[in-house]
Amino acid sequence: MAMMEEGARSCLLQSRSSLEQDIRASYLMDHMISDGVLTGDEEDRIRSKPTRREQAAALLELLLRKDNQAYISFYNALVRESYGDLASLLHNSLPLVSPEAEKSFSDGGTRYVQAVLSEGGVPQRPVVFVSRPALVNRVREKLYRLQKEPGWVTVFGMAGSGKSVLAAEAVRDHALITECFPGGVHWLSIGQLDRADLLVRIQSLCFRLEQQSQEKDPSSSLHRPPGSLEEAKERLRFLMLRRYPRSLLILDDIWDSSVLRAFDIQCRVMLTTRDRSLADCVSGFKSEVAVESGLEEDQALEILALYVNRKPQRLPEQARSIVRECKGSPLVVSLIGALLREFPDRWAYYLHTLQQKKFKRIRKSSSYDYDALDQAMAASIQVLSEEHRELYIDLTVLEKDVKVPAKVLSVLWDLEPEEVEDVLQDFVNKSLLFRDCHHRPYLYYLHDLQLDFLAEMNRSDLESLHTKVVRQYQQRYSQGPPTSGDEECLYWFRFLTYHMAKANLTQEMV
Repeated sequence: MAMMEEGARSCLLQSRSSLEQDIRASYLMDHMISDGVLTGDEEDRIRSKPTRREQAAALLELLLRKDNQAYISFYNALVRESYGDLASLLHNSLPLVSPEAEKSFSDGGTRYVQAVLSEGGVPQRPVVFVSRPALVNRVREKLYRLQKEPGWVTVFGMAGSGKSVLAAEAVRDHALITECFPGGVHWLSIGQLDRADLLVRIQSLCFRLEQQSQEKDPSSSLHRPPGSLEEAKERLRFLMLRRYPRSLLILDDIWDSSVLRAFDIQCRVMLTTRDRSLADCVSGFKSEVAVESGLEEDQALEILALYVNRKPQRLPEQARSIVRECKGSPLVVSLIGALLREFPDRWAYYLHTLQQKKFKRIRKSSSYDYDALDQAMAASIQVLSEEHRELYIDLTVLEKDVKVPAKVLSVLWDLEPEEVEDVLQDFVNKSLLFRDCHHRPYLYYLHDLQLDFLAEMNRSDLESLHTKVVRQYQQRYSQGPPTSGDEECLYWFRFLTYHMAKANLTQEMV
């Protein structure tokens, strides 16, 4: 094995005391294993040490016997795990590596990539991170299509599905940046903004771009901040086309089409959103990637294991039940994992909290935009029009894992089938409802978490909501029950008595 450069080794020795005092080796080793500089057996030997500090000392002792790639991997792991002050101790002694060696890192986390993403404000990986390679590759495939021309890549999915983490991970790739976006990658967090706040965000982005341009070319000058949205749009257009050609602009958490139109400036854009249809309002080439609402069971268990510093196979049985109860929601798994890190004996309590739909108790600061599940769910519903919000609340009566045709909701809402389909399309676009496209006519269903949230939010109105279903059915079929034998007919055959029981109308069954 090649030896570590003398300067890098000396820097490690000089910084050893500070590193041993502060680092948690278990957080760093996962990245180093992914980079191929640490083996599973070496990880087990380090984890066998009884204290955190002894584990840190064992990792550093092992690192000193390795090569330059191990030093770089350790440095990148510090950056990703938010040990920025410690990473700065090692930065000046980073060994030089060839481009081929840089590209060998499994996640593209090279010095060049780190510099580009840091300059562009791209978030680091969350403290606990599990890769979703199939989804990451799907996003990168769409981004490669922007190599020759401007366009839009929409990454969409329901609340807490991990869209932002996925977008940041997709651009953490040496080949993608050098081949498609040599002008850089620039991240802008949006959220729910009014025009004044949007202007401030674009002003900030323009200032950042001009400042970076001036550092590279001292002859370029800084301009006064643009005074209106129209001026800001033109300033951004000039910067992206003239000073940062072939760069990627990432707009995180877009809610409103009017906001998106401010960035319709013929550049390369990736956006994350809950609303699939937002990009319909802008011009140019478009593609999209749907983010599944849940992680695979083994991925979700790995996240919980990382939070509590255990192997996945050593987790209690409640861990698997928690994952199944929330259907692998990255937001829920991360919130509960962060809570379990502080209260490692509360597995049964948090499982019971999920089962009882007490979402306000699942609250913890995390890498997501929301500190509690109820906040994330409520935000999606609040952006609906008042009329659509009332119609969405009617869906509280649906059973879990039951798919319904639009004709059932046509009865419930007393609307024409075409009007119902338009409303349902809006819900699907906003990731508030799912559609089974493998069945004709289409069938619609809610994610379990969405249904649980609606049931909790409308707990005092459940009886009246079920009563509405029964009365609307009785009004539509006053001359006799449906006999078509289609999906709508089958729904009423299976679930009418269920709605009557929930409405306390069982006496009418006689």
